[in-house]
Amino acid sequence: MSFEYLTFGQEAVFQDRHVTKVSETISPFSKGEKGEIGIIGLPLSKTSISLSQAAEAPQKIRSHFKSFTTYSAEADKDFHDMKILDFGDCLTHPTDLMESTERLYKSVSDMLEVNACERYMILGGDHGVSFPSIRAFSEKLGRVGVIQWDAHHDVRNFDDGGKTNGTPFRSLIEGGYLKGDHLVQLGIRDFSNAKVYREYTREKGIHVYTMADIEKIGLASILITELTRLEKEVDYLYLSVDMDVVDQAFAPGCPAIGPGGLTSRELLSSIEIASAHQKVKAMDIVEVDPSKDIRDMTTRLAAYTMLKFMYGKIR
Repeated sequence: MSFEYLTFGQEAVFQDRHVTKVSETISPFSKGEKGEIGIIGLPLSKTSISLSQAAEAPQKIRSHFKSFTTYSAEADKDFHDMKILDFGDCLTHPTDLMESTERLYKSVSDMLEVNACERYMILGGDHGVSFPSIRAFSEKLGRVGVIQWDAHHDVRNFDDGGKTNGTPFRSLIEGGYLKGDHLVQLGIRDFSNAKVYREYTREKGIHVYTMADIEKIGLASILITELTRLEKEVDYLYLSVDMDVVDQAFAPGCPAIGPGGLTSRELLSSIEIASAHQKVKAMDIVEVDPSKDIRDMTTRLAAYTMLKFMYGKIR
């Protein structure tokens, strides 16, 4: 008996000899290796001001890479030979949030120190992980410009809860890691923020575009304008995608879902435009809670968004 049709420790899935899945192009990082894209997981959601299991997102999002092929019909190009290195997930402290944040910072810093990849994907976690991540990029690579897709400003005060997933950009600005006018916020939603935080963004010179602005001007036009401005003022660009910028109909697996957001197609096309810019170095995806998702709608969209970033520059 050969047991030729049984698999041990593997999924029993169909394989087509002519199809390469994205998961097949990813390998664990080892010293001395070089690749086009580096992936790192920052699985922390204990700083969330709402109940969240977003710490489970990095592994869940990765699992969907086996659902997508490396061939882009729109570009008529197969990316099967692109090398993607996975640096793994940061081990956070079970109770000490400050220690966990420091570990995230150190993990991203170590990844940048080895200079193994051209660009990087950071998987959260709640939006609080953007603070240690962007801090590391700022210290290692110079002046950073950030384009933030988000329903919220994320510049809350520190007195009511310390550093949370509602404070990353206030932390970066007040810590001296990011200039206010080097931050662009896209998709800020009505009835989702406080007046005092809108005033803070004006005071710091943050470029804010609400959903009404997007409807009036158009995402593509806004991005082209801001990319043209930022490329003259910063050394590189970092994209930060809070998935709650997407309408709840397309991304139900977010702790702070709401109506009136972007469609999935608007998110994907805008990421494709931004990631094609030569100064874009990294993107994080945050605020995906698999425990709240429906049929993996949100985690699949997050994985697809990663593909637009990874392959966008060379399409």
